[in-house]
Amino acid sequence: MSRIEKIFNSRFFLTLLSILISFVVGAIFLLAMGISPIAAYERLITGAFGSTRYISYCIVYATPLIFTGLAVAFSFRTGVFNIGAEGQFVGILVPAPSIVLIPLCFIVAALAGAIWGMIVGFLKTRFGINEVLSMIMFNWIAFYLSNFIADLDAIHSTGSAEATKDVADAAMILLPDGIIESLGLARTANWGIFLAIIAVIIVHVVINKTTMGYELKAVGFNRSAAEYGGINVNRSILLALAISGALAGIGGATQLLGQGGRISIFTSQENFGFQGISVALIGASNPIGVFF
Repeated sequence: MSRIEKIFNSRFFLTLLSILISFVVGAIFLLAMGISPIAAYERLITGAFGSTRYISYCIVYATPLIFTGLAVAFSFRTGVFNIGAEGQFVGILVPAPSIVLIPLCFIVAALAGAIWGMIVGFLKTRFGINEVLSMIMFNWIAFYLSNFIADLDAIHSTGSAEATKDVADAAMILLPDGIIESLGLARTANWGIFLAIIAVIIVHVVINKTTMGYELKAVGFNRSAAEYGGINVNRSILLALAISGALAGIGGATQLLGQGGRISIFTSQENFGFQGISVALIGASNPIGVFF
């Protein structure tokens, strides 16, 4: 196969081609509605990249999707399908100093997400229950559990808002006001993007440079062959779903501590997790692709 053929058959090229085709299809629908595709796409681009403030808003909104995208991409690469990132979007409220509270929030969120994933992994390895079906149902369990907890007297807002009390200021990961004002950033600009970059690097290294990553991918490619080669398949499945859940949990903490500041009582799910599936697929289930 020539170099050009390799490029045309690469995941990157096929992903780029898919994106271009989507813009063409979008242009057709815009024309059908009497809207100029050029004007619409110009507004789209300038609205996202037209100023420092707009770019910072994009980064803020993208950060939790990077985590849920990584969660899904990691599970895809290891042969199990985590579509439960929505249910694992977890945040906590604990009174403590910043130096203790912020790491604690992220650790607990990661543990909560990991445990959620391991429960589904246990159902798959112990009883053979399909993880996709389990994850869909566990999404709703997590959704209603979140609403139930948010409505408890000790947690619920003392005002009229259907939400929890605000997270303590010490737990928020917003950038200092001086930096936000001097650079003209969004008011919700936060440190989460740097955590996302670290997570992308770690996931990339784990998948491609470690023995654990090799074993997880081997199980994904061929479970029977991996088992024949001495790999503990059940442990690998549990580990993959736990890591995937932990990533989604950290994404939840980033969303809560960097933007929302409280958990609302919703009538439906917010779809961060399901958007993460799109992010993972567009990124070809590659951590670097997910980031971009």
